[in-house]
Amino acid sequence: MSGSTDKPTRPTEAEIRAGGFSTPWDAPMTPPFPFTFRNIEVLTAVYRTDREAIARLLPPPLEPTSDAVLIHIYRMGDVDWLGPYGESNVMIGAQMPDGGISGGYSPYLFLNHPVGIVQGREVHGQPKKYAEPSLTTTGDTVVGRIARDGIDVVTLTAPYKQRQGDLAALQEHFDFRTNLNLKAIDHIDGRPAIRQITARKLSEVTIHECWRGPCTVELRPHVQAPIYRLPVIEAIEGFHWRADFTLVPGDIVYDYLADENAQKGEMGP
Repeated sequence: MSGSTDKPTRPTEAEIRAGGFSTPWDAPMTPPFPFTFRNIEVLTAVYRTDREAIARLLPPPLEPTSDAVLIHIYRMGDVDWLGPYGESNVMIGAQMPDGGISGGYSPYLFLNHPVGIVQGREVHGQPKKYAEPSLTTTGDTVVGRIARDGIDVVTLTAPYKQRQGDLAALQEHFDFRTNLNLKAIDHIDGRPAIRQITARKLSEVTIHECWRGPCTVELRPHVQAPIYRLPVIEAIEGFHWRADFTLVPGDIVYDYLADENAQKGEMGP
């Protein structure tokens, strides 16, 4: 039997109630804010899809703002708590009605790290599921893939560093820096506990390099990773970039249960 000097201290009720608490309490699963991502390499492909397909994937009251889809495939080089891993984010332009907050809504996210999946789902409400995103360079081509159950559900290609670009050009499609998500968590008895539209922005963003050029986007149907429901009408362009950033707390922009409870209160018993 091995020994250890690491003796856990029983948490107080106040510590359990505090933000950033994660179980198991003596070996937490997810990191508290803030935590930093360093040396992140990304291939972002932009393509045009059916605007009705976008609308079908948006939870009300969000409304579509564009017919563009952004697929980001990340090679996470060095992340606090998590270490290196692969991640991908499919984003579509959305906004709250009457000029409310706008950004990129994520109908699908895939990654190969259990902590990233749990943190994204429990804290942000991101629809993260397990898959194997990868980003490689083969000769003069950057290749991004998302594989699920041995099937490449997404394949992206772009030329390797042919023309320098500016990541601000992605803003022409929609504000991808603001990530919108539908957070849905139930109580153990089946009653809804959380039903929210959440928003977060990355902090302390440093772009080390950015390259811009043509791209290809190939989607393959998969019932557990149905990105094909956003069909490719036209590939627009690709961005190959590298950055550092910090993940900080976000905001609740719409609370379905609060509105429902308020309506019940107005109607009376």
